[in-house]
Amino acid sequence: MLYLSIAVLCSVSVSVLLKLLRQADLDIRQTILAGYPIAFLLTLLLLAPDTAGIGSLTGTAWAIIVALGVLLPTVFVVLGRAIGVAGMVATDAAQRLSLIIPIIAAFVWFGDSVSMTRLLGLALGFLALIALVYRPSQPKDSTDAKTQNTPIANVSTLSFWLFAVWAGYGAIDVLFKQVAKQGAAFPLTLFVSFGVAGVLLFLYLLMQRPNWQPRALMAGVLLGALNMGNIYAYVRAHQVLADSPSIVFTAMNVGVIALASIIGVGVFKERLSGINMLGIALAIACVLVLFLL
Repeated sequence: MLYLSIAVLCSVSVSVLLKLLRQADLDIRQTILAGYPIAFLLTLLLLAPDTAGIGSLTGTAWAIIVALGVLLPTVFVVLGRAIGVAGMVATDAAQRLSLIIPIIAAFVWFGDSVSMTRLLGLALGFLALIALVYRPSQPKDSTDAKTQNTPIANVSTLSFWLFAVWAGYGAIDVLFKQVAKQGAAFPLTLFVSFGVAGVLLFLYLLMQRPNWQPRALMAGVLLGALNMGNIYAYVRAHQVLADSPSIVFTAMNVGVIALASIIGVGVFKERLSGINMLGIALAIACVLVLFLL
């Protein structure tokens, strides 16, 4: 369980770092950019991708890799915005609930069988998302609003960013699965995708001509290490517990939701309504149903 614990800690630490960066008013895009060379090198060292296989990648595989190159940095930016608007607890839960998107894709596009258990899990997942985005009407008294510890946003804005996190991570999961089916090994796919993501984001920022922030760039070293630490530990957990993949999936997703909830509420004083707490419980139930039953 050591690797699973490391994966959970690294995943939640990414959210904590992004929240701190937003509180410090630093440009998260620059942090993400600086993180890609670190993740790129760590992928080479830790996962040892077969770089000789790059030449054998098909045109379809490259199209998917380029799509990943756009989505990977974009979803990180979206994650940072969602954490700023909705808080760590709801955002991490929405990220983990993205697991239902590849399951839906398996039904709709890839001919996978439909079962009552999976339908129950999907229903719980959607109910969890609805409960997570619920916010009671805000008080009109501005002095009361000042006591809030997270930015006050209307429900439509909050829903948009949580939905974007959910959809973005779900799309990335589907793309990785499709590349793997075409014969490209996961380490090679990750290696090339990190490289493409870093280059595209660098070109985008050059066109934007930002005010470069050394603190934001330095934070990228930590972000890249945490991101790669999460991926490496998760892969190693699957290797060590090869006979129990459902245990790995469940422990990872439930662990992240639980730890993010503890840190979000206990450290950052995020406020959750009873319905939001129900959403957390439904998210955990969704994971348990989909991977243990």
